[in-house]
Order: sequence, then C-alpha cells, then structure tokens
Amino acid sequence: MRTANRALVLSGVAIGGSLAAVAVGGAIWNRASARAVDRLLSAGAAPAARFSSEALAGLPAPVAKYFSFALTPGQPLIRHARIEHSGEFRTSPDAPWRPFRSVEYFSVAPPGFVWDARIRQAPLLSVRVRDGYLEGTGMMQARLANLIPVVDERGSAHLSAAALQRYLAEAPWLPTALLPGSGVRWDPIDPTRARATLTDRGHAVAVEFEFGSRGEIVRTFAPDRYRDVNGTGVPTPWVGRHMEYAEVYGMRIPMQSEVAWMLPDGPFAYWRGHIQQIEFDFAP
Repeated sequence: MRTANRALVLSGVAIGGSLAAVAVGGAIWNRASARAVDRLLSAGAAPAARFSSEALAGLPAPVAKYFSFALTPGQPLIRHARIEHSGEFRTSPDAPWRPFRSVEYFSVAPPGFVWDARIRQAPLLSVRVRDGYLEGTGMMQARLANLIPVVDERGSAHLSAAALQRYLAEAPWLPTALLPGSGVRWDPIDPTRARATLTDRGHAVAVEFEFGSRGEIVRTFAPDRYRDVNGTGVPTPWVGRHMEYAEVYGMRIPMQSEVAWMLPDGPFAYWRGHIQQIEFDFAP
C-alpha cells in the first residue's frame, strides 16, 4: 500500500508540475501576443477621413458596386479592428477538423494583422498558433500545449508576401481597408471580377475578388500564394469564400468564411470560421 500511495503521490506531483508548466507557457505566449499587438496598433494611423462616393470615380464597375453595397456616404474609415472567430481547422486533406477559437487584430495604415488561435486537439490538449504580418514581416508560430514548438518561422520573403496576401483577402471584414485611399489599386478582369494589388515595404501582392449580384464579395483567389511544404514555399492556388453578410457598425461584412488550397488532387479546405464578435477603431 505504501508503494501504491507513493506512486499516486508521484503521479500527482508530475501531473501538477505538467499543468503548472502549461500555465507558465500560456502566460509567456499571451505576453508575446500582447507585445505583437501593441506594436501593430502603435504603428501609424489612418488619416482622419470618411467615405465619400467621390472615391468610386474610375474604379471598375463591380468594385464601385461593392463599395456602394458595403458602405454608406460618411462612413468613418477603419484604423484598427479586433475580431473573434470560432470555427474548425485541419492540417491536411485527410486530417479531422479540429475546433478553434481565435482573436485577430488588424491595422490598416500600415497594413498588418496578428492572429492568435487556440486549436483543440483533445479534451485537455491544444495547439496555440500565432500568425501575422507586422512591420513588413510575416511570422508563423505554433506550440503544442503552450510548450512544444511545432512551427517557428518569420521574415522570409515568401512568408511575408503570403501574410500580406492573407491581409488583403481578409479585408472584406474591414471594408474601408479596400478603398484606393488605403493603398489598394483595382484593375478590372470582367463584369464580376477585379484584381486588387497592395504594396507595402517592398512586398507587392495581388488577390482577385469575385462579386455577387448585390455587389458583395463572394470569393477571393490568388493563383500563386506560397504554401509551406516541408519548409519550402510552394506557389499554390488559394481560394477564400465569404458568406452570410450582416450590417455591423453601418457596414456590410461577411460573418462566415472558408479558405482552401487548390491542390492537384482537388480542393483542400483547411479553415472555416464564423465571426463571434467584432470591434472597430475609426478615424476621428
């Protein structure tokens, strides 16, 4: 019995120590995310201005229709945003979907974001993921149980360009970030599509936008976004879908979205999420 009791005590100490280590790792992770967000939100600010229909002059027809759908004259421009998502994520086409919750911060001028997610792998086991584009640099970090490094990449030209493309494709959540005054150049493709190009700190990226009958953005597409394959960036077609538009702070934004890689064997959807909460900081 003494041996059994000793084993139970040692087991309890080990579990307690592991939980404490996870808690400490979580605190370190949260502080690192807070520092990244502070840097993001302190880097410049959008000019004090409001949306005017005069800004639509010269835009491709579907783009002008989109802004008329999403915005009303006098809409203040977004400087920063905070979005909470819930949804599902998976790492390969044959992997199971795992639930996640995340918070994402955006800056419009200069463009940037920090995405901090918790993806549940088992009842007591999660992966923390932090992606971002900050001060012209892309980053991607992941840790299992707050402790075990899974991914830690930053700074490569491929990663930075892919992160800026992600920012551009997610901009329908903050519609004024897509205005020409925010640095986006629009070129026509056909009556329902246009290409948006954004340049920041030496990175120039483009995303194609497809518009629905009301003018809403329904699909984004990049033919050559870099996908990490064993540490190498491989240009891969990349598609996003936006659905369930709702009016928020006087703007119409998609509340449901999905993202997929278009692989030779078929589409690989890996992220699908729903907005739970959204907050904006507007220009005065």
